[in-house]
Amino acid sequence: MRYEKSRKDASRGRILEVAAERFRKNGIAASGLATIMGDAGLTNGAFYPHFQSKAALVRETVAAALEDQSDEIRQALASGGLAMAIDTYLSAAHRDNPGKGCASAALLAEIAREPPETRQLYTERLLTQVHQVSVELPPQTPDPEGVAFAIFATLIGTLQLARAVEGTELSDRILAAGKAAARALIEQS
Repeated sequence: MRYEKSRKDASRGRILEVAAERFRKNGIAASGLATIMGDAGLTNGAFYPHFQSKAALVRETVAAALEDQSDEIRQALASGGLAMAIDTYLSAAHRDNPGKGCASAALLAEIAREPPETRQLYTERLLTQVHQVSVELPPQTPDPEGVAFAIFATLIGTLQLARAVEGTELSDRILAAGKAAARALIEQS
C-alpha cells in the first residue's frame, strides 16, 4: 500500500510540475491536458484520480508557483533587500525563462478569466507578496501597501514588455528602465 501512495504522490507532483511550466510558457488555454499528461509520462486517464478538472489543476499550479515566488522574494530580500529583489526579477535570466518564471507575468490575463476560487487564491497569494515588499520599505512611507502594489505593477509590466519585443537590445533597455522606475518608487516613498 505504501508503494502505491508514494507512486500516486510522485505522479501528481510530476503533473503539477509539467503543468506549471507549460501554463507559464504557453498559456493556460494553449496547454491541453493530453499534452501535459504526455509530457508527464502518463496517460490521459491518469489525470482524474489526481484532479477533478483542468480548473483544479490550474488553481493548484498557480498556488504552488506563487508560493515558490514568495520564497524567492524572501530569499532576495534577505540577501540584498529590495534592490536585490528588483534586480533578480528584472534579470535577463528571468526574462528568458518564462516556463520557470513569474506566474503573474505569464498568466495575469488568463487568471482574470479563471473561476472565482482561482482568482481568490491568486488574490490571497498576491497580498502575501505585497506584504513581503511593503515591510521592507522605508519606515516613513505613508502608504507602504500602495507603493508595494505600484512596484509589483512596474515589475510585472516591465517583464511582460521585455518578453514581448523583438530584439535583445531593446528588451534589455526595457528591463533597465523598469529597474529605474521601481527604484524611483522606493526613493519617493
